[in-house]
Amino acid sequence: MFHPESMSRLLIVASKQQLEPIITELYRMNIFHIDDYVEKGDRDWDGFRIGMPLPGADVASAALVKIRSIANAFGISKDTISDAERSSIKELKRRIEQDLPAIAEDVEKLLAKKTKYESLVKEYEQRIEALRPFIDAPAPLELLQGYDTITFIAGYVKSPVTLSVPCEKWEKQLKSGFFITLAVKNSDVSTVERELLDYQIQKVQIPSETGSASQAIHEYELKIEGLKKEIADLERQMETIREKHEFFLMSSEEFLSADVEQAEAPLRFATSEHAFAVTGWVPTQKVTKVFENLDKVCAGKVYVSELEIEDYNEMPPVEYHNPDFARPTQLFMDLYSRPKYTEVDPTLLMAILFPIMFGLILGDVGYGIILLIMSLGLRSFVKGSEAGNQLITVLRNCSISSIIFGVAFSEFFGFSLPWKPIWLSRHINMGGAAHGAATEAAAHGMEATVEHVSHIPQLLVISIWIGILHITLGRLWGARNAAKMDHGHHRSLKIYANIGWILVMWGILVLIWSNFAIPMMPDFSQLPSLGAGINPAMIGGAIMLVVGLVCIARENVLDLMEVPTIISHVLSYTRLIAVGLSSVAIAMVTNFIAIDMIISPQLKIISPIGIVLIIVGIVVFLFGHALNTALGILGGGLHPLRLHYVEFFTKFYRGGGKKYTPFGMIRKLTKQTD
Repeated sequence: MFHPESMSRLLIVASKQQLEPIITELYRMNIFHIDDYVEKGDRDWDGFRIGMPLPGADVASAALVKIRSIANAFGISKDTISDAERSSIKELKRRIEQDLPAIAEDVEKLLAKKTKYESLVKEYEQRIEALRPFIDAPAPLELLQGYDTITFIAGYVKSPVTLSVPCEKWEKQLKSGFFITLAVKNSDVSTVERELLDYQIQKVQIPSETGSASQAIHEYELKIEGLKKEIADLERQMETIREKHEFFLMSSEEFLSADVEQAEAPLRFATSEHAFAVTGWVPTQKVTKVFENLDKVCAGKVYVSELEIEDYNEMPPVEYHNPDFARPTQLFMDLYSRPKYTEVDPTLLMAILFPIMFGLILGDVGYGIILLIMSLGLRSFVKGSEAGNQLITVLRNCSISSIIFGVAFSEFFGFSLPWKPIWLSRHINMGGAAHGAATEAAAHGMEATVEHVSHIPQLLVISIWIGILHITLGRLWGARNAAKMDHGHHRSLKIYANIGWILVMWGILVLIWSNFAIPMMPDFSQLPSLGAGINPAMIGGAIMLVVGLVCIARENVLDLMEVPTIISHVLSYTRLIAVGLSSVAIAMVTNFIAIDMIISPQLKIISPIGIVLIIVGIVVFLFGHALNTALGILGGGLHPLRLHYVEFFTKFYRGGGKKYTPFGMIRKLTKQTD
């Protein structure tokens, strides 16, 4: 569970007559991860070179490109197609040969027209924008250009223009300045342009149109309207084609993708004049299946051998080996880095701890129910997306954790549930409510009680314990990884260094416990003194600290500068409670403002203004809790992720593993064989 899937390396050698059946069978099994052959001049591979594609690869590739271009135009994919039925390979081949050219031709014609009309629409819209400044111009547009002795200049300025040369000027005031049109003699153009620089003019080209700008704009708008109708008609025709042929197109895309991938597989093999060889990886438990199936399809005319692995750290691809409930958390591992083959895979632990940490932060039944509904509702929007489904599943698990912790904390949108907290309470006594209740009770001769006593200090201590144990486990796994992955003297130094970090952390803790009594932690301060205020626990803690520092320094003396980070990393886990308390505070403040300050006073005497205020209070209530839900998702997700990535993974995790990508496909729309 804490180690990737065990892999075995196989060598497959056969004559070229067996190339196609072996490729077909490997693709069908979908378990063989191919090691691409690279010509390096290795003596073991003398006489071998990279293979050539199978016959027909170019034809299938061209058809695949054509189908994908059509699918892209229609905006369809396999994920949007129902897999209730599957296409026959034989029927697909016939339709690809007979129907695909006609479909492609129709779609290309429609797309060409649509593209042309859309380009014209953009062109006309640009012309309209160029004409807008000239609405209310002093003369028709054709009179503002084309003279031998006069030049027209138009543009935007920030203030009224005054020139030193004679000119005809038309100004139009705008919100941010003026739009001007000037008529000047050709001999004065250079002077005018120089003076206009002082006004920071932004020149505008005068449109080559006739008549008024308003009339030209109206004509272009009519043209755009007509073109948009034509585009809508083309889109309806394309939609008809899409509805009629989308299953065929996606089935063909799946079939041709598999066909092209198989046809191009020899490019990854080593081939000689009469034979070929390929190496790859298979899950160890499925090695026998490869031997049996290849022997069957080749009638014994194939050589398959399991090779010895030279370096487990670098060579094998990594496939996760986790129980079903932990698989969604693999998304977070891949975001960081896939583990190497020989190191500890922390996915399972993260799958357990991440929802728990989320629940500690957002432990509220109300918010948990909202997140659960969101996770169920968003599932349909991420259909076909593996990463999306994984993220939604993680959200579902976190929502359940929030509900469980909400029941334990007795919290529902900041209100108390009918029972006392089953575990510890995070309720905050706001303002003078608790004091006022006590005073009123005393005035009536009653004993003052507080409904929920807050246990914030105890919760903070629990979060520190989580940090201590989490970091300790990380260091233990660091020692294990060093023992498994490193070699020689460096291996010993890494192991001792990880043990040293554990000793230093626990030594500091023992020294603290020897001097201070902390709730829910060992109290060594009451041990008998050996003299000068020193007790046995202090001596033990000091020895652990010194030995740990020596172990760390043996690997790298400079690492001693990082010793203070031990305390900061442990205390970093208090964010699990601190961020959670901020969520509780926001919920309680929202309830206090919306209900106690706005709604409740209006319920005593109903009035029109009171009804308006009640509505305002409801809006405040909904907005406050919606905002708190969003902050809860953000804080509840990012902080546990940070604690794993920064405080935990840095103690042991190396990453950089190569993903296991078997040669094959899980067919959704086509039959495996006819």
